[in-house]
Amino acid sequence: MDNPAVDDELWAEFHRVVNMTSRELEDWLRTRDAGPETEPLPREAGPPTGNEVLAILRKRRSDVDHHDADVMRKIVDRVHAQRRDDLEPTAGETHWRHRLMSIGHDPLKPA
Repeated sequence: MDNPAVDDELWAEFHRVVNMTSRELEDWLRTRDAGPETEPLPREAGPPTGNEVLAILRKRRSDVDHHDADVMRKIVDRVHAQRRDDLEPTAGETHWRHRLMSIGHDPLKPA
């Protein structure tokens, strides 16, 4: 059954650029927001876009809606704007890597 919100190309490209598993992303978002005295509730950790990516990763394709598809396009565009198309592992400045990791893309992870 095809989902009209997400075509094959978007589905495949989103899962290519989002190279972290849902568990890796969830752990990263929680670690990123943990402070010396406080830690946010697990569902509130990380930026809103990172949480939207996490929610999409946990869905079956048939459950993805038009809002999710918009988020997927935004993530694909953002990763491509900051990376080469081949997505080969690339070292960069720490803040750049962490910003990408917050949306599910680890630039040091092999493709």
